[in-house]
Amino acid sequence: MEATLTDCVHHSLRHFMHRNAIFMCERLCAEFPSETNMQLLAGCFLHNNQAYAAYRILKGTQMAQSRYLFAISCFQMDLLHEAEAALCPPNEPGAEIPNGAAGHYLLGLIYRYTDRRRSAIQHFQLALSLDPLMWCAYEELCVLGAAEDASSVFGEAAVLCIQKQYLHHRSENLQTSNDDMNSASSRNSNSDDVRTRQSKHTQSNNLRDIPTNYHGAVNLGGAGSQAVNGGSNISFYNTPSPVAAQNLQLSAIAPPPLCRNTQQNGSSLNSLGADSCSRSTINSIIQAPRRKFVDEGKLRKISGRLFSDSGPRRSSRLAGEAGANTNVSAAGAANNGTTNATKYLGSSKMNSITFRSVAVRKGQSFANENVDEGIQNEAFDDSRSNASLSISSSSPSSDNRTLEQGAPKSVGGSLTSDAKIINGASEILCLLRILGEGYRLSCLFRCQDALDVYLKLPYKHYNTGWVLSQVGKVYFELVDYLEADRAFSLARHASPHSLEGMDVYSTVLYHLKEDMKLSYLAQELISTDRLAPQSWCAMGNCYSLQKDHETALKNFQRAVQLNPRFAYAHTLCGHEYVALEDFENGIKSYQSALRVDSRHYNSWYGLGMIYLKQEKLEFSEHHFRMAFQINPRSSVVMSYLGTSLHALQRSEDAMMMMEKAILADKKNPLPMYQKANILVSLERFDEALQVLEELKEYAPRESSVYALMGNIYKRRYMHDKAMLHFGIALDLKPSAADVATIKAAIEKLLVPDEIEDNL
Repeated sequence: MEATLTDCVHHSLRHFMHRNAIFMCERLCAEFPSETNMQLLAGCFLHNNQAYAAYRILKGTQMAQSRYLFAISCFQMDLLHEAEAALCPPNEPGAEIPNGAAGHYLLGLIYRYTDRRRSAIQHFQLALSLDPLMWCAYEELCVLGAAEDASSVFGEAAVLCIQKQYLHHRSENLQTSNDDMNSASSRNSNSDDVRTRQSKHTQSNNLRDIPTNYHGAVNLGGAGSQAVNGGSNISFYNTPSPVAAQNLQLSAIAPPPLCRNTQQNGSSLNSLGADSCSRSTINSIIQAPRRKFVDEGKLRKISGRLFSDSGPRRSSRLAGEAGANTNVSAAGAANNGTTNATKYLGSSKMNSITFRSVAVRKGQSFANENVDEGIQNEAFDDSRSNASLSISSSSPSSDNRTLEQGAPKSVGGSLTSDAKIINGASEILCLLRILGEGYRLSCLFRCQDALDVYLKLPYKHYNTGWVLSQVGKVYFELVDYLEADRAFSLARHASPHSLEGMDVYSTVLYHLKEDMKLSYLAQELISTDRLAPQSWCAMGNCYSLQKDHETALKNFQRAVQLNPRFAYAHTLCGHEYVALEDFENGIKSYQSALRVDSRHYNSWYGLGMIYLKQEKLEFSEHHFRMAFQINPRSSVVMSYLGTSLHALQRSEDAMMMMEKAILADKKNPLPMYQKANILVSLERFDEALQVLEELKEYAPRESSVYALMGNIYKRRYMHDKAMLHFGIALDLKPSAADVATIKAAIEKLLVPDEIEDNL
């Protein structure tokens, strides 16, 4: 009866019938109240998003698997100290972390969110050393800025580690299979007695003990049941073959989002075994939020005021509202020291995305790319290694067929040679090396290098939603909104179900002022998953674009409520508070984002902007400096760091920083404008005019440029030219505050500077 109920629970979990699994598992625990059965019940509740129930069930348990599941429930409930105590009992300092790599990964997350960076890095590295295919651990290392080169992490040592794991699992499974065969022999000796009991049982009316999903020993038995119950009370079920078990491990590798669901030790999708907790369990149950280190806009609208004092917008709202008066494409990508001859203002081009994502033919439009092919080939095709490695870990029927076919063959002899295992592992790790290096470089904001690495991917992997969204984020960091839009659009076509990067995509559309596309995207995301923070970030950007900052703030707060560890949502709240001039709450929001992700440089920038507005210049310089250390390639961060240095009377340092900002992005008008401001304060008027004349080529409709030129001509007593430039500035329709400033300058045009200073 215990084995039957256990199998029924696993069958329900495999078919996502969580309520049925909970009900049947409660019957199991009532009839057989063991800790292993309580583990299974807690796992059912976790799968049903009822962490509080699992918490109550497992509190006080001592088995390793119980402590692991209890830690997961604590993590979901934000009880991080209890989760840590469960994984590392304080009275047992040398206790082994349960579930190996998965346990170290969970502990790394706990350390990360309790601001213990070094310990987090150590455990993420341990998780990778135990399981080289644990991509999520490498992701965390990249976000923390501590990832090693992907070629060393996913190199030959990783191949040997996978081979060693395979050999270990094969020897264990062979031993288990032999034990099962011996048990089967002993059962056959009592077959007459078994048939007699079965006949009597069939004639009775007590149908509750009869499994309704019985289809044979191999199909229903094995990995799932044995893992949960430690092999007890299920002797009449066979275990899966070692070949099939290894196939489950090696063939379930897909592009990074799917790689998080890779199974370990051949356990079923919903199995929560004491001996083998799958990577899919920790990723699907923990639901660790993605750290949205992503930065939004970089192009900052130059304020019409004679001294720039405007606040941040979007990604730190670094760009402000530049698109209103300045051509968006003028905010060209910072190329990290390289030139990009194909970029030009006001138009698009067939770039690397088009080359990789579209079957380029003459006359073929960009919208007609073969997206379907990319979707179909999203899973890693390892058929070149061995056709037997094509089993899908997400298909129960495929699982059963492979187990049935593999079990007898693997007992008699090895179906898959070690050489084929090594080849398959090498191909997987080769793919992870490219993906890992690209992701690492993007987290270090080496954007052009990251793009070059992603271009090395095979077409079918490049044209997946995860990769295209990463490419979109990279272009977003480069302030190339048009190309970011194209990349994210392709990502939506390739994976319309995925919300990866859609919060950043909504910010891209915000800067492009594509209000219709932004509204459509927000509605699509809400209809896809109204409980995802990305959906509400997109909705908030819609209202923010319409200048309805209060409603936008409510939407961003909803995103924070849904996932308090979503750093980007905290930052967007900060931007809206700044727009509402509520600086106190803005500071709190930025600090909340930094508690989640200390490398979220947008929030460092936002704090610097608030302190600059409040004229707390030392604080402003410190926070801009922190943002610059994280992202030393952002011309906007460098520009405002230079501005704060100039305000602190450190003009030489400020000029050096402005020169760096101009070199980082020659098409960003902000550092050139700030450089001209510094030159004016130093009374180097000729140099300032030369810089402004060059700036007019990049921002011909920026009123503040002409206003500053008018001020220079006024100070040089060239009143005719001063009046001309003030008039041009007014004709470009600046903001109301800027209009008042320019008109005041015109009224005092004939007043000497000495007298004006005393007024």
